[in-house]
Amino acid sequence: MVHRKNDPPRGMLVTAVAEPRPRRHERFHPSDDLAAFVEHYWIVEWDRRGISPERIEVLTHPSVHMIFERGACRIVGVMRKKCSRLLEGNGRAFSVKFTPGGFYPFACAPVSSFSNRMVKIHEVFGAEGGALERRMVSECADAPRFALIEEFLRSRRPEVDEHLPGISEMVYTVARDRTLLRVEDLVVRYGIGKRTLQRLFAKYVGATPKWVIQRYRLHEAAEQLAAGRRVNQASLALDLGYSDQAHFVRDFKAIIGISPAAYAKAARDSLASAPSADPAHGAGPAQSAGRHDL
Repeated sequence: MVHRKNDPPRGMLVTAVAEPRPRRHERFHPSDDLAAFVEHYWIVEWDRRGISPERIEVLTHPSVHMIFERGACRIVGVMRKKCSRLLEGNGRAFSVKFTPGGFYPFACAPVSSFSNRMVKIHEVFGAEGGALERRMVSECADAPRFALIEEFLRSRRPEVDEHLPGISEMVYTVARDRTLLRVEDLVVRYGIGKRTLQRLFAKYVGATPKWVIQRYRLHEAAEQLAAGRRVNQASLALDLGYSDQAHFVRDFKAIIGISPAAYAKAARDSLASAPSADPAHGAGPAQSAGRHDL
C-alpha cells in the first residue's frame, strides 16, 4: 500500500530566492511488493502565474526516474551533472524514482545505456508505455495515479535477481557512510573484485562506483556549506577524501557551477532573506537547501 514518505531527503541546491508561492512537493513509498524496484514516487505541483519563475536545481542521485508531465513524459537516466528546471506558469509532475539498480529488470538492458540521456517512455515500453503516458497525465488525483503506475509496473513482471539487492545496498551504504571514500573501500567491505564491481554498476546502476562515491561526498559538502555555518573548506576536503582543497574546489565548481565559498555565501544570503515556508506545501528554496531531492 502506498504511504507518505517522511524521512529527510537530500539534493536540492541553493538558488536565488523567488517570490514566495506555495509549491507542493511530496514523496510516497511504493507498495511492499515493488519496494525492491521503486525508492519512492514524487509529486511536484506549482502555480507561478503572474509572478517570476522559480529555478530548481538538484544534485542528482544514482537513480533512474520515469516522469509524467503533460507534453514531456520521459525516462531520465543517471545524470552526471546537476539538473536544473525553471518552474513557470502552472503545472504538475509525477515521477517514479527507481532504487539504484531497480530500473534494470524493467529495461532489460544495461542501465548505463540510459546515462546522461532522456528518452520517451513509449520508446522503452512500446504501445503500453504510450497508453500509460496518456492516462497518467489525464489524472489529477493521487490515488488513481498510484493505482495506474503500480498496475503497469507489476504487469512488467520484474524479478529480483541475485545481484539487485546487493547493488542497491552498496549504493545506499555509500550514501550513509562517509568513511567510504574509495572504490577499494567497497572492494574490501563486500569482497567483490574491482572489475566485477565496475561491470555490475554499469549494468544495474548506470554509473561507476567511483562516481557514486564522489557524488555522495559532494552531497555532504553541499549540505554542510548550505547549513549557514562557517565551514573550514580545507578540513572538509580532507574529510571527504580529497587529496587537497584545490582538488575539492575544482570538483565542486565543475558540478555545482560555482565555488564552495560562493555557494556558502549564496546559502547564507538565501537563509537571511527567505520568508518562512508553508509547512503544508513543503519548504521553499532556502529552507530546503541541500536537503531535498526529487
